[in-house]
Amino acid sequence: MVRIAIVLGSTRPGRAGKAVADWVYEQAKKRSDAQFELVDVADFGLPLLDEPLPPSLGRYRNEHTKAWAQVIASFDGYIIVAGEYNHSVPGALKNAIDYLYREWNNKAVGFVSYGSAGGIRAVEHLRQIAAEVQMADVRAQVSLPLATEFENYTTFTPSPLAVQGLGPVFDQVIAWAGALKMLHP
Repeated sequence: MVRIAIVLGSTRPGRAGKAVADWVYEQAKKRSDAQFELVDVADFGLPLLDEPLPPSLGRYRNEHTKAWAQVIASFDGYIIVAGEYNHSVPGALKNAIDYLYREWNNKAVGFVSYGSAGGIRAVEHLRQIAAEVQMADVRAQVSLPLATEFENYTTFTPSPLAVQGLGPVFDQVIAWAGALKMLHP
């Protein structure tokens, strides 16, 4: 059975992403076709990239990098939950991705985003980043506009359309993760 991480990519205090990631995880637990785990970037305390060698070499010196690498390597695919910050990716998420290379390679990734425009610009940037670290991004995505999916722009209240949109993200990430599994140890 494939293992899928739901990666919460925001670390800011009071982040809307926590409620979104918890919702994705609760929906995932209803499925029996994959194992899911919630992985919060904030739990790893990653400073700005501080490894002296390029991640593509895989020779990590810092314990925080080794811990992050071990967790990320243990999954076959990812669903990244990302807010849109200034028309792009949250800095902490970009930093967390940049720490590693081989751990991401040949694995499926899908996106659930939120923000004033549903986080779609962050996802467009994440697709480019994913390509560089050799992740296979799926077409399906869930975009959650603050005006329609967050009561008073703060309290996450997913609409039936959001719930319906999550199914294809799971389906595609699970299928692609299974197909790509033979390419990574």
